[in-house]
Amino acid sequence: MGEKVLVKDYMARNVITVKPETPIDDIIKLMRETGHDGYPVINENNEITGFITAFDFVRCGWKDVAKEVMSNNIIVTQEDMSITDTSRVMFRHGLSRLPVIDRNGKLTGIISNTDMIRSHIERTTPNKVESFRKTLEQLYSIRPTLKRMKVRIDDLRPTQDKIYADELQGRKHELERGLAEPVIVAKTGERWILIDGHHRVVAAIKLNHNGVGAYVIDLNKNVKLGLERTADKSGIYTFDDLKIIDDDQHQLISIIENMKRGKQKDEIDKY
Repeated sequence: MGEKVLVKDYMARNVITVKPETPIDDIIKLMRETGHDGYPVINENNEITGFITAFDFVRCGWKDVAKEVMSNNIIVTQEDMSITDTSRVMFRHGLSRLPVIDRNGKLTGIISNTDMIRSHIERTTPNKVESFRKTLEQLYSIRPTLKRMKVRIDDLRPTQDKIYADELQGRKHELERGLAEPVIVAKTGERWILIDGHHRVVAAIKLNHNGVGAYVIDLNKNVKLGLERTADKSGIYTFDDLKIIDDDQHQLISIIENMKRGKQKDEIDKY
């Protein structure tokens, strides 16, 4: 599980681009519609020729098309470059995002500071997977194998009874941007038991996705897991059985909001 983390593992693949001849009026309209303040400029061969931001409009004054105001001297990263090396480049140059190209120079994605933060947070996931694999090994005296693959959602059995609407919305947003966060699945016999990642799977269902990326721990044996027994007792067999909690926010958010309310009460009490 010590493989190098690459840019292509965390970059957004659904990139909005413009052409050198795209009118500035159209780009401003696009910025209003998407909320993004900058786009890669590509030619007919999907090669990046520049980058245009709202700041370029101020810097260059009013012009007619993208090529008249876009920045030509741009920094890019390759999809096979390590996350660590790319983050160093972004930090040294004070950049919030970088276009990503393949070995042929074609634009394949874009990576942002947010994606960098995600990559560092999710590096704990392999440790979580390995810890769970070792636990199964000790509990059931088996030698499970581990691989990363795409799993059909219809094959998955959930093991928790509720998810939170606010976190679900965040997962939908990530999936819409093309981000790939793996779930954790245990394969026992012919059953695929979802261990971790219920919010992402439900988000994928709502977006009409057929599968999700996963770390799959294959027990190579038909073992009834404790998580399955608990799900049986709770009547959790499909994702339709999960409750989506709208009015009960994630615990951390609730704590923060309670702290804010406490601070506001303290301010009132001063008077």
